[in-house]
Amino acid sequence: MKPMTKMTAALLAGALFAFPALSAELRIGLQDDADVLDPAQSRTFVGRIVYTAMCDKLVDVSPDLKIVPQLATEWKWSADGKELSMKLRDGVKFHDGTAMDAAAVVATIERNMTLPESRRKSELSSVAKVEAAGPLEVKFTLKAPDVTLLAQLSDRAGMIVSPKAAKELGANFGSKPVCAGPFKFVERVQQDRIVLEKFADYWDKDKVFVDKVTYLPIPDTTVRLANLQSGDLDMIERLAPTDVAAVKGASGFKVDSVVNIGYMALYANIANGPRADNPFGKDKRLRQAFSLAIDRDALNQIVYEGTAVGGNQPFPPNSPWYNKALPVPARDVEKAKALIKEAGFERVPIEMQIPNNPVAAQMMQIVQSMVAEAGFDVSLKSTEFATLLDEQTRGNYQLSRSDWSGRVDPDGNIHQFITCKGGINDTKYCNADVDKLLNEARASTEDAVRKQKYDAAAKILNDELPVIYLGHQSWIWAYKNSVTGFAASPDGMIRLVGVKKS
Repeated sequence: MKPMTKMTAALLAGALFAFPALSAELRIGLQDDADVLDPAQSRTFVGRIVYTAMCDKLVDVSPDLKIVPQLATEWKWSADGKELSMKLRDGVKFHDGTAMDAAAVVATIERNMTLPESRRKSELSSVAKVEAAGPLEVKFTLKAPDVTLLAQLSDRAGMIVSPKAAKELGANFGSKPVCAGPFKFVERVQQDRIVLEKFADYWDKDKVFVDKVTYLPIPDTTVRLANLQSGDLDMIERLAPTDVAAVKGASGFKVDSVVNIGYMALYANIANGPRADNPFGKDKRLRQAFSLAIDRDALNQIVYEGTAVGGNQPFPPNSPWYNKALPVPARDVEKAKALIKEAGFERVPIEMQIPNNPVAAQMMQIVQSMVAEAGFDVSLKSTEFATLLDEQTRGNYQLSRSDWSGRVDPDGNIHQFITCKGGINDTKYCNADVDKLLNEARASTEDAVRKQKYDAAAKILNDELPVIYLGHQSWIWAYKNSVTGFAASPDGMIRLVGVKKS
């Protein structure tokens, strides 16, 4: 073998220094698998976690729930509240190398408003038109004042996608999404993994310290935690409350938690296809009886170890938007029985679909037992979460447990679920009075006026109960000590800008 020359040694050393010694990969365990990875079409909570790394929005939400700049650097409303002007960040590129500019924003918003498969239409229903007022300035013209628009633009409705990719892929955009976030899409294997890698041309790349992110859906909370403890995962979301003490007591791990701004709820099929033709969907007295048969405080204490609170509205009891005149109902089995009898029944059979994770399963087994005492014979149908949502959309259910992660503006917790043409109105409940109240709440810039509208809507909804709210849980994350820079947020997102892994 020939001896190594000085030049060869120098070239080898240069190559070693040019290539990173360690590539930082973050492996994150998710409770569910995401649905389609198209911001216009998707609806899962875990999908939003993935988007937080992949798809920047016009504005973001800070841990203290303030609207802050992201792709838009500043914005202003017209005096009449019917125009929103936004200045965009210069030099931003999509993952395919094309420019993120005003034309791209207009194309994305119009896609969200017109794509047949889009779920963002109701979120942007107040927008009459969006146009480029300059290369890096956009103007939204509204049909009527809508103070909720900024909050909508801090989520999927405001995630700007590559017009080139959107045009090429159409409704199949989710097979290879192209956005402008810190990480770009690499691959997806359904029910197994979603892989992203650092985008070299990200506008804030100096604050991105992780090279690769792999999201792994693991519905079983025990298995998810075991994977963290064994070193196969670096972080997990939705640690089971029963495991918090054990993780805190173990060396090498951290736990963060914060009460969320969303809710846990049951959706009754009121008018969504043939399966709505059942007593529970047709008679509000049965839904009232079901709600009265549940002890919400006991339910949340047992399942969530005191980290969740009972609720009966889309806003938690400590929210300024909560209607205190309608407190969480105490359990009343005798009154529930009387309502069932008044409706003409002794026993009421119900099929309830639930997500296939142990915590939700435990909670709904307890509900099943509680309501049985009043006269409900509940059969539980466990399914993967994305499938559950698809069944809800298609109306293939009687009663379904589905949680909502919450939005910074109250409108985001109620309008799209309850209004007649709401984008996620899987119950197909429709009440003109409720629509009027919620649309008026959107149009007012006065919090007191909005509160009055939400209170009035809550009174109707607590009587008719298309959605039976159960409570409000905390987001709980567990992760290795080697992961630093993570900030817990009430919206439940995992923001990776600034996060390091040593």
